[in-house]
Amino acid sequence: MARLKEIYENEVIPAMIKKFGYKSIMEIPKIEKIVINMGFGDIKENPKAIEATVNELALISGQRPIVMRAKRSVANFKLREGMPVGAKVTLRGKRMYEFADRLLNIALPRVRDFRGVNPNAFDGRGNYALGVKEQLIFPEVDYDKVEKVQGMDIVFVTTAKTDEESQELLRLMGMPFAK
Repeated sequence: MARLKEIYENEVIPAMIKKFGYKSIMEIPKIEKIVINMGFGDIKENPKAIEATVNELALISGQRPIVMRAKRSVANFKLREGMPVGAKVTLRGKRMYEFADRLLNIALPRVRDFRGVNPNAFDGRGNYALGVKEQLIFPEVDYDKVEKVQGMDIVFVTTAKTDEESQELLRLMGMPFAK
């Protein structure tokens, strides 16, 4: 945790002040939270598989996820109101920095044919969404115990007002954007 927080305080803050001309330290954008989301997909009928997915997400994030349930019934998806559809976890503070450090320095380099993350995945308000195709890139997940390879969405929520500020913040913190 200390490494990413130190990088933010010692390198990111001066670079952001120099590039964007902030008058106060409080104007400088920072990462507010990281939200990790895994959909259950076709395993929603199997309670053991749901529990395994929740446990894997807990291992990856270091925090117990909440199970998200369907708000409405959708006949085309064979989905009834109240059925579990996914799990999510919101990381803040120390756990957020630890997860970001593991993601940037351990997990992403383990992706096959990795050439960087998409620089166009910003939402217009300074938040960045990243999709991962399999949970096996995280060293906490035991390959032999995985029942089904699943992807996840990772969203970096920042206090930045524009995508340009957010991209610079994440780049300075070590996010490997594709050229």
